[in-house]
Amino acid sequence: MLTGPASSIQRARRLRRDMTLPEVILWTELRKRPEGLKFRRQHPAGDYVLDFYCASHRLAIEVDGEIHNRGDAPVHDARRDAWLSTRGVRVLRIPAAVILHDVADAVSHIVATAERHQPLHQPAAGPPPRAGEEQETS
Repeated sequence: MLTGPASSIQRARRLRRDMTLPEVILWTELRKRPEGLKFRRQHPAGDYVLDFYCASHRLAIEVDGEIHNRGDAPVHDARRDAWLSTRGVRVLRIPAAVILHDVADAVSHIVATAERHQPLHQPAAGPPPRAGEEQETS
């Protein structure tokens, strides 16, 4: 499971309380589990905190406000995206303005991106084998 040190966990908890308006709007939709996708908000990942994370599809959603275009933010974002990529996590960046303008379109884009990639694991067919028994294969 993708997680982080105690400092990232504490920062994630604080960020959950202080979400930006575009994050709140998007979270209102993502928590409804569109197309059955489960998202976590402000999820710790190493030294980073992801705005939203779908563990089954290893997909991070980042809401990019205007600050992401200034100073060393683009370099920081690229470094973080590369770190996540080495761990098999895809990053989808959505401008905050898109969420404010048309959240339904943003959610559709997120769902389409997730659906282009198979989940990490498929649910098992039937109950798990009892201890000491082997699972039958068809």
